[in-house]
Amino acid sequence: MIIYNVTNKVDHSIHEDWLLWMKEIHIPEVMNTGCFSRFQFVRLLDTDESDGFTYATQYFAVSMEDYTRYLGQFANQLREKATIQWGNHFIAFRSLMELVY
Repeated sequence: MIIYNVTNKVDHSIHEDWLLWMKEIHIPEVMNTGCFSRFQFVRLLDTDESDGFTYATQYFAVSMEDYTRYLGQFANQLREKATIQWGNHFIAFRSLMELVY
């Protein structure tokens, strides 16, 4: 199982709208690609929230091929849509993990 993790730091000024957008638009669009079997969306606790809130979305792919298909066919367009929507009011950090146990 491959886990594609996207961690976002979200400015206070867009927080509520961004959260709704993630739940109703962005995560469903990512899942509708068919590249991931499930996801989890979490808020990081015990972090400095003076400049925004931190969230992580983990998308679970059955194979590396599914993840690679996502990158090749969908990732750039979805990232661009996020940038157009929110500008520089958020930052994203992406990592790739493999479930070991």
